[in-house]
Amino acid sequence: MSQSIDNTRRRMLSFMAGAPLLPLAGGMFSAKAFAENMTEAPLSSVSFVPMTAPSLSNPAAMATAYTNAAMQLKFEDGSSRLVKLDYHPFFISGDRVPDGKGNTLVAGGYYDINNKPITDPTLNNRQFFSDCPDGSSLLTVKDANVAGVYGNHVFAVVQFEYTSRDGADNDMYGRLPSPIAVLTLDQNPETGELKLVKYHNVDTSNVGGLWITCGASLSPWGTHLSSEEYQPDASALDNEQFKAYSKNLFGDENKAKPYNYGHLPEVTVHKDGTGSIVKHYCMGRLSHELVQVMPDERTVLMGDDFTNSGLFMFIADKPRDLSSGKLYAAKWHQTSGKGPGAGNLTWIKLGEANSDEIQRFVDAGIKSTDIMEIHTKDPKDPSFTKIGYSGKTNWVKLKPGMEKEAAFLETHRYAALIGASLGFTKMEGTTVNIKDKKAYSAMSYIYKTMTDGSTDIHVEGPKAGAVYEHTLKGGQKDNHGHTIDSEWVSVRMEAPANLIGEDLAVPDELGNTAHADRISNPDNLKFSEKLRTLFIGEDSGNHVNNFLWAYNVDSGELARILSTPAGAESTGLHAVDELNGWTYIMSNWQHPGDWVSPLHDKVKDTLDPYIRANYKDRYGAAVGYLTGIPKLS
Repeated sequence: MSQSIDNTRRRMLSFMAGAPLLPLAGGMFSAKAFAENMTEAPLSSVSFVPMTAPSLSNPAAMATAYTNAAMQLKFEDGSSRLVKLDYHPFFISGDRVPDGKGNTLVAGGYYDINNKPITDPTLNNRQFFSDCPDGSSLLTVKDANVAGVYGNHVFAVVQFEYTSRDGADNDMYGRLPSPIAVLTLDQNPETGELKLVKYHNVDTSNVGGLWITCGASLSPWGTHLSSEEYQPDASALDNEQFKAYSKNLFGDENKAKPYNYGHLPEVTVHKDGTGSIVKHYCMGRLSHELVQVMPDERTVLMGDDFTNSGLFMFIADKPRDLSSGKLYAAKWHQTSGKGPGAGNLTWIKLGEANSDEIQRFVDAGIKSTDIMEIHTKDPKDPSFTKIGYSGKTNWVKLKPGMEKEAAFLETHRYAALIGASLGFTKMEGTTVNIKDKKAYSAMSYIYKTMTDGSTDIHVEGPKAGAVYEHTLKGGQKDNHGHTIDSEWVSVRMEAPANLIGEDLAVPDELGNTAHADRISNPDNLKFSEKLRTLFIGEDSGNHVNNFLWAYNVDSGELARILSTPAGAESTGLHAVDELNGWTYIMSNWQHPGDWVSPLHDKVKDTLDPYIRANYKDRYGAAVGYLTGIPKLS
């Protein structure tokens, strides 16, 4: 290392002891300029300077990942640094990427149970690849050693939720087994830049494949916690979507067992850049979206991306081991019905189990009729209980002695049956603010079962959704009067004022049906302790472009920091406070040009050619991260 570079690095490391440093766009030139103008004064605050939403005056910006936002660093000597943001993709799905063995793989490519590529007969048997990259984690592994890494070894785990369509425009949602990949990244120690050197497709055959992997989080012990949402209804087996999934995965439309899906997968990355996976069958079979493990490394707060969804909590028997524990569902005690409302929470214990015993039920071929009787029409029998399930009405009766099977395989129905509040709508990402002992949950839409009076949650809205803040405490008791063994139990939910969407009575000039300067339909959430910032990614049917937002929990200020291509959803959000001295904001997006009428009617004709040109005729989408361009301020 040259003396000049060494001096630059020492100055930057000194600076980083007190301030976050995004990876630098512009390489060593930017690093040198940044180092030469550093102050030694302590950092006093970090904030984000917002960008305006793109418009048709610049259609190219509306049709790509676009930002002109900045991060503002202020110091106690009165000086400041302005770091302009930029977006850097590792790849667009469908690209050929290195496999670490001298060959290439298709990024986001699909594989069957035998790890053979699944091809699209409507598109010249091209391997299917996903236009929907989603949950991601960025991490390091002790003693990592992968050929082609010359700086620091860094790994990213990226999962792919689904693919939108085949070459004949047929709907492919949920019809293919979700791939999940480990990326080996070469981190430049001087600039923080990450370069992809190896793409490894994780073998999921030992868990029977993955079903609709959506949001994800990094566990405190460095594993990737995945998800399987919209679990197949085991009481409705004549399901064309699930049969197609089974056919594509196993070559047999009847082989896949519905109770094998809807669990929480965990991926461990190994030092050679490969990964292995297990499923935890004891954390509830529900629409896992993005779970959060608390600092005790045992308590897991879990949202539920469903209609008639609940708030769930799992408390592991041992730290860093999710293979056994107790499962709870929340009871909402409403204190306000205004806007998104507010409520105090108590907890109902659903059961306790280990993963192996629940998996044995699945492997043995248990059926829904073994667990409970389920009717979709009133049986006129008072021994049945009327509940809400997936936006519809069910009448259910538990079979004798089947409480455990019901709790862990029919979690939604059982939780509703025993009195939990199964009335939320699309509760998505969850994250934690450790210092303040707060957590946050994204309620993508506030409508239907939250507003129609059909459940004990009865609030006003908005349809554009909100982010709720949880108050976390210890010393709580469950419905049986037993102490809950955690100091991180949610006891209250309420939405901060600047984290509530705003529905528009009349669409604006672009077609937005929710106010463009407020969040709409929040989905991914991640909190940065160092930045004191909650990052929020949108999955909106109300914004023409979806945005990534930064919300400062101290000032209450909300800043738009990234716009995704029109029709795309902001996904894969991951905030890393410190990784070998660098701060990362990971951000993917999916399904660009997913046109919805009337939302996109005013922009579609203009933007569709741009998006098709940028993203493989709308079959591709990006996996990447935000970088910084330092400037004097």
